[in-house]
Amino acid sequence: MPKGYHHLTRDQRCQLYTLKARGDSMIFIAKELKMSRSSLYREISRNSGELGYRYEQADRKAKKRRYEASHRSIKMRGKIISILKEKLKTQWSPEQISGWMKKRGYSKGVSYETIYKYIWQDKRLGGTLYKELRHCGKKYNTRKNGKMFRGRIRGRIGVRKARERWGNGLLRAAPQEKRP
Repeated sequence: MPKGYHHLTRDQRCQLYTLKARGDSMIFIAKELKMSRSSLYREISRNSGELGYRYEQADRKAKKRRYEASHRSIKMRGKIISILKEKLKTQWSPEQISGWMKKRGYSKGVSYETIYKYIWQDKRLGGTLYKELRHCGKKYNTRKNGKMFRGRIRGRIGVRKARERWGNGLLRAAPQEKRP
């Protein structure tokens, strides 16, 4: 038997259902499926419905649980969200809010990336939290295009033009006369 807990596949669930319906013991079913009895008992208790254990229903329940476990936000809950909104209204940045929460011990802190994700998700859903950010969600100007003059020296001659002008950077001095 493999060590650790492994999820049952649909085929294993179907096999479990037929062997159980046939009246086989759990020890026999566990050996047949090469799993521990505790894993099988756990499977039956988690995924049984009103009519008992059925493999199709069990597979749907397991997939639903797996989906919900991976698609829910654990940290962003009621109290944290209310604090977040309050601090954003007083023009705190997500970095400041994250640091403040870590110092205060709110759910082991929420990273500023998580706060930004929540703000942008709120915007996609029609919310206005992004307007509470200091720059209202506007991105900083980048220096990719040549029209931006931030950080440039006006009137500076480029390297290529300087080479053309001075002969590849080498200044040739006039020959000096020899002294006796």
